[in-house]
Amino acid sequence: MFSKRRTYLDWAASAPVLPDALRAFNAAVVLPGNPSSPHEEGLKAHELLEDARTRIARLASVKSTAVIFTAGATEANAIAIGGFVEKKIQEGADPSSLHVLYLPTAHASTRGAIELLRVRGVMCEALPVQDFALDLNATKKLLKPETVLIAVELVCGETGVRFPVRDLKRLIDAAGLKTQLHVDASQAPLEESIELTRLGADTLSLDAQKVGGVRGIGVLIAPKLSSLSPLIRGGGQEQGLRPGTESPALASSFATALEACNWKEFSEQATKQRKNLLALISAGIPDVVANEGKENAAHILNISLPGEDTDYLVALMNEAGIALSTKSACETDELGSRVVETFTKDSARALATLRISWGPTTKESELQRCAKELIRAVRFVRGNGV
Repeated sequence: MFSKRRTYLDWAASAPVLPDALRAFNAAVVLPGNPSSPHEEGLKAHELLEDARTRIARLASVKSTAVIFTAGATEANAIAIGGFVEKKIQEGADPSSLHVLYLPTAHASTRGAIELLRVRGVMCEALPVQDFALDLNATKKLLKPETVLIAVELVCGETGVRFPVRDLKRLIDAAGLKTQLHVDASQAPLEESIELTRLGADTLSLDAQKVGGVRGIGVLIAPKLSSLSPLIRGGGQEQGLRPGTESPALASSFATALEACNWKEFSEQATKQRKNLLALISAGIPDVVANEGKENAAHILNISLPGEDTDYLVALMNEAGIALSTKSACETDELGSRVVETFTKDSARALATLRISWGPTTKESELQRCAKELIRAVRFVRGNGV
């Protein structure tokens, strides 16, 4: 019934490693030196690490000292959220006097960091979201002098919804507050610039595996490092904020992948692909529901098939040679989509989600094949009462 040719459509979970990024990694991983060592080998490793830092800083339009290498966006989010509040507490603030706002639809790493703040006694409040959008008017009413931090995503990794982070920064400024704005931009580089000032962010997190770098590294972009406290203690690496021996090979691969993001061209390409893909699926499955807002990242399409076992559909699609997912890879053990449930308050819709995500190397024929196989799988399930 199904063919075996593989088509990878789960880029939002982890993008395929780019050939140039892999070559950069392979060229550096054989170097023996520790970048903190004073000998020739160590200096070569340090030079490679700093070159990668400078290249990433250039893309974000910040000084190289603002780029802190981490193990991934999860750790970057933890430092930006937990490290910022911890610094406030170390400076004498009572945790109960600190107010933090966050997106309830954010990645599990952001929500995990928020839960740790709650344990410390920090006032943590969810930003108002509905119908795949952030309610800015309601958000304005939540701002108060005690609001020290707001943590959001630029692009929702599950649905592709794009949040108006620049408008959020304007709200903060209009209220006369010095509230820190942290933006998880992990899903954004394929489709837009990551310049910090354009986004209005104070800190920004990125992850190599979302853009085609070798997985295992991320960055926290933080121009004001003095506002952050390290979450673990050890060596003095990464200006004392993230101790542990750095990997020049991973850093070089990450920088190479980020530089390869031709976001203007891909955004235009993906917008057309997404429109065509949704039209094909809707024509074959009339009751499909798109989980989308007014502004979306074009390379992520999230749909619901209420009443269907989409975990089973993912298995059937895998048998057909197509890799996609139901939700974030970090929440595969959860029942249904927490994100879609939060946006829609519709449990049936949240229990039956599928996420299709792709990248610059994805061909139109691959997306057409996905639509064809998905329609076939749904008809198979419905026809056999599975």
